[in-house]
Amino acid sequence: MENLSPEHIVTIITIIVAGAAIVIGTMIPTWVEGQSAVKAIEGMARQPDASPQLRTAMLIALALLETASIYVLLIVLVLLFANPLVTRFFGGG
Repeated sequence: MENLSPEHIVTIITIIVAGAAIVIGTMIPTWVEGQSAVKAIEGMARQPDASPQLRTAMLIALALLETASIYVLLIVLVLLFANPLVTRFFGGG
């Protein structure tokens, strides 16, 4: 471990943090999407006449919730493949 350069240490830490971020950043929106779908289906079961409106609102909400996972993926990909920390702190990579 003492043979590693600071650039390698930053890269290793970035990989670990990126892995944790993708796990947490996709679990939470997925859980919220599931809760949203459950509530919409419960509403459809209680009031079948309102099903089209509930379905539309649910699909819009799910699309907006899914963007959180996409943003997490984007940030993780930037950290993994174009790590700005190495160039910022060490002047090159």
